[in-house]
Amino acid sequence: MKLAPFRYAAPTSVAEAVALLGSCDAKALSGGQSLMPILAFRLSAPELIVDLKHVRGLDRITIDERGVILGAKVRWHDIETDARLLSAHPLLAEAIKHVAHYQIRNRGTVGGSLAHADPAAEMPGIAASCDAILTIVGSKGERKVAAADFFEGALQTCLEADELITEILLPFWPQARRWGFQEFARRRGDFALAGVAAYYDLDAQGHASNTHIGVIGASDRPRRLATAESALNGMAVTPGAIAAAAAAASAEVDPPSDIHAPADYRRALVATLVERALTHAAR
Repeated sequence: MKLAPFRYAAPTSVAEAVALLGSCDAKALSGGQSLMPILAFRLSAPELIVDLKHVRGLDRITIDERGVILGAKVRWHDIETDARLLSAHPLLAEAIKHVAHYQIRNRGTVGGSLAHADPAAEMPGIAASCDAILTIVGSKGERKVAAADFFEGALQTCLEADELITEILLPFWPQARRWGFQEFARRRGDFALAGVAAYYDLDAQGHASNTHIGVIGASDRPRRLATAESALNGMAVTPGAIAAAAAAASAEVDPPSDIHAPADYRRALVATLVERALTHAAR
């Protein structure tokens, strides 16, 4: 289908973009990989499209004592080609390899993916798994929101109509941290039927601590699995401990059934992916 008629604006600052978004029924356009199909199918018909391509300062990757800070206009290709991230945040670097296809990774952006909030998308999963903090700017000023509070459901977030994501902070990543990322899709580049991002640190006894296990594609939003994390925390990371965490993860998720897979299949898949991710981490 053809897009419904709309007006177009290309502001040069965040303040100008926010003002335009608050002026009428408007949508922000970043990479457009999610928005353009939605417009083409007329699932949304805004009066105004606010193109962020000329807004300055949102396309930087900064690494400092706080962690990794990704501007909202950072593209997947920017992450793929930034060698610093292989040590500064290897879980992020690995997850982005699974995002769609090469053409989409050249255009899709961090902010666009987070705002779209697809429950099977990799970036929302990394944000939720890693306790990310999002910086959001709107007509009432700037606010910081934890990823756990940002995602409210499938394609639903706490963003107000006149707000933009400007950056996301992934907290500092210790070099000794153990991590793994696994996802399963029918074809390379398809949305994941399920995916898992996991990491843990080791305490003085060599036991797992600060365990984080996040899942995508098996809930209405990306989320951490607290029960599975507790099953591993304080334990030596043995095959038995990994199996216990995987079983806890399978019991904790409540995935949907759809044309792609029944709920029981996704539940079993989560267990397999948790086991593979933690086994990778242990190696």
